[in-house]
Amino acid sequence: MTDDQLVARRIAEIAGFADEYPGAVIILSGDARRVLYMSARGLRELGATLPELTALGEEYYARYFNPDEAHEYVPKVVELLERNDLTHTVTFFQQVRTGPGRAFVWHLSTARLLAQNATGQPLLVICFSAPIDPKSHITAKVQRLLDENTFLRENSATFANLTTREREVLGCLALGHSSPEIAAAFNISSQTADTHRRNIRQKLGATSSFDLGQYARAFNLI
Repeated sequence: MTDDQLVARRIAEIAGFADEYPGAVIILSGDARRVLYMSARGLRELGATLPELTALGEEYYARYFNPDEAHEYVPKVVELLERNDLTHTVTFFQQVRTGPGRAFVWHLSTARLLAQNATGQPLLVICFSAPIDPKSHITAKVQRLLDENTFLRENSATFANLTTREREVLGCLALGHSSPEIAAAFNISSQTADTHRRNIRQKLGATSSFDLGQYARAFNLI
């Protein structure tokens, strides 16, 4: 059986029951760069036809997914392809343009290899994607985690300017501890604690307790 014949057979097998699932079923090329099949539900949500998606190639991702999150799931997909294990799956959150006015809607997606070619390399990738109820507490938690991850990535160089002790003090400040409490915790004087507070705010450019809390949460100090 040729690779093309295997592709056609596997897609036909999946298409036979894909519309019964409570989410979108997508089959991608072995490098995950091009859509080869999408269930009817997925096509309806995107407002597109399969020929349109296939013709997009890699543009499919730029058109329907939030590019700011690519750093979250692209490495997982790359790892999936490099691992080249038919039993291995990866799961991730994505924002997809399926809401009113093409607004982003959170989806939980999972993917694995569906088939390998004659030389044992990835031939097909299958993905299942289901929307998350916007009223669910999970949606808000995922957004907070992604926001913190983005903050960490954008401010890692600034955070690196803090000394080890300043990072410890920052964690205390984020928890609302006073200078006397910090002084007692680290066996230092209140004056030294005040100096640490002043240096931390200056180095981070922090003007409020909220700013300090952002750094403490993003860098796992609390």
